Amino acid sequence: MLLARAGVRVLLVDRGDYGTDTTSTHALMRGAVFQLHRWGLLPAVVNAGTPPVRSTTFSYSTNDVSIAIEPRHGVDALYGPRRRLLDRVLVDAASASGVDIQFGARVDDVVVDDAGTVRGVLVTAKSGRQRVDADVVVGADGLQSAIARGVQAPTLFEGRHATAVLYSYWEQLPVDGYYWRFQTSACIGAIPTNDGATCVFVAIPAARLRAEVGDDRQKAYRRLIRQSSAAFAERLESARMVAPIRGFGGRAGFIKRGVGPGWALVGDSGYFKDPLTAHGITDALRDAEFLARAIIEGTTDAFARYEETRHDLSTRLLEVTDAIASLSWTDEHLQAMHREFSSEMSREVRALAALEPLSCLSSSVSEPPVR
Repeated sequence: MLLARAGVRVLLVDRGDYGTDTTSTHALMRGAVFQLHRWGLLPAVVNAGTPPVRSTTFSYSTNDVSIAIEPRHGVDALYGPRRRLLDRVLVDAASASGVDIQFGARVDDVVVDDAGTVRGVLVTAKSGRQRVDADVVVGADGLQSAIARGVQAPTLFEGRHATAVLYSYWEQLPVDGYYWRFQTSACIGAIPTNDGATCVFVAIPAARLRAEVGDDRQKAYRRLIRQSSAAFAERLESARMVAPIRGFGGRAGFIKRGVGPGWALVGDSGYFKDPLTAHGITDALRDAEFLARAIIEGTTDAFARYEETRHDLSTRLLEVTDAIASLSWTDEHLQAMHREFSSEMSREVRALAALEPLSCLSSSVSEPPVR
């Protein structure tokens, strides 16, 4: 969307179908809401009935800490839209901006010339297999990124801890903002979302997933929630679960190299954090902005700045998230980590707010499509 608005020819290839859902706890932090506001897309999220989140509660073993969302940078509330809504809003905006979109198409490999520069991709679509040439190939294709694999993007930093997550959606479960409950045995979270539903997740160390869950996800899900908070489990007795339980087996966080000759990575393909800090979508939208600016400028220095900025804004967030995902801390230590994480998020928002409007930049990539 951002590239097309600047006059770049863009082809977006998506192996899924339009409007499909994906595994995600989908809480947006201030940086993500700020981006949607600046891009003119926040009204579509709000008008779809996404409830505003005006406070966040951190529940520890001995006390609860509630923090009001203060108005800053044009943001007076957070939101947790379902991915089937958020992704559709983004895709519609991209299409309206002139992006050529192919659904149900799979990228099989990258095309690399003799000098090691990526020149395009091989795509299998309903019409058959085709080669797509491009000045820049962008991998925004998640943890199992075909682009990251094709360019052999090296891992620069890798965490040591991972949590596995089970989640579902509940009706008749009123919650006042985001709710995060932290226990070393299991953590839970509640995210108010669309259609009067609340996403409720439980996280445990990934190494315990098979032993804890076995063949009965629903029984394990309920038991682990009760293990984290008997009071919250009681509230579920008068609520109604309206979706199957979904899960994520866990993966230690990492930062891969994000740029190379003819290619770049954004989102989970190049930088992933444990979902326990619920910051993945915010990271992805942030880096989409910085990468779009680098592509539009089109210089080696611009791509180097993207890589430098991504590392600067990501490294400490990943390190703190990894420590939280260990589920090995005292309340005092955990609260100190949450304060540091909040400070890093504020730094991230300030970096985004300081950017000049994209309209001030001229496009230097105008002929081949960007993939």
